[in-house]
Amino acid sequence: MRSVVAILVSLLTLVLVPRLGLAQIAACDGLTGAKREVAVQVLASAHPHDCCDGTLAECLKRKPVCSLVTRLATDVCRRAGAGQSKADIERELARRASSVTSPKVKIDTAGAAVAGDPNAKVEIVLYLCARCPYCSRLLPQLHESVTSGRLKGKAKIIVRPFPIRSHQGSTEGGKAMVAAQRQGKFFEFLLHMYKNFDKFDPNRLPECAASAGLDADRFRRDLADPALEKILVESKKEGIRNRVEATPSVYVERRKYHAELSLAAIEDFIEEAYDRQTGK
Repeated sequence: MRSVVAILVSLLTLVLVPRLGLAQIAACDGLTGAKREVAVQVLASAHPHDCCDGTLAECLKRKPVCSLVTRLATDVCRRAGAGQSKADIERELARRASSVTSPKVKIDTAGAAVAGDPNAKVEIVLYLCARCPYCSRLLPQLHESVTSGRLKGKAKIIVRPFPIRSHQGSTEGGKAMVAAQRQGKFFEFLLHMYKNFDKFDPNRLPECAASAGLDADRFRRDLADPALEKILVESKKEGIRNRVEATPSVYVERRKYHAELSLAAIEDFIEEAYDRQTGK
């Protein structure tokens, strides 16, 4: 009996696909079978966290369709196409919504280096550890996005050092980040250090700095300055107050981002924030 009911539900779902507005979403093109069914089920049950009070499917039928609904529906179909389950997709939508509504925190960005257009509307703050493997992959991707890619002109990046004790060399690497900032070449140094992540050697940090275009002698002197450790400690304390538990931790407009840490997911969330600020 259950199998018969399941078949009837599946057939009914497929019949209702056009009515649910699936055809309006380019990312849904080509979805077939179980993947299409998952997308339809999520669209029929999930609600956007802003701009429309119905389900995504209902909101897609209202004219005009707000940009957030289109964005979320596109994300649903992208995830369904990647083989994610209904529960997984709904969980990610909930995490995304919580990122929009989480409380704002205090972050000291005075004098911080900025990647991207300094006048960009969306501010991204990253708490990074110098010896975090995932940080070494995510930062270059986001840096490219805000300087020459999808987020150019829309967002800017600021980094706050957050050394993780279990990462060997994290303190030395964190101090080196601060020393590089003193020379106005923070991102040049950090990107070079991450590019050579597997070759990290605390004793060769001045050489790394020189390769990134810094003055190696000044860099050595700055590394010996006790004030660097104090700056690093204050940055770590700030992160702890802001509930940073691991790196990378991403904050968008001073709100903690709880959702997936893939480049595509973050870029889409940043564009959502940009749309909000520009009234789209």
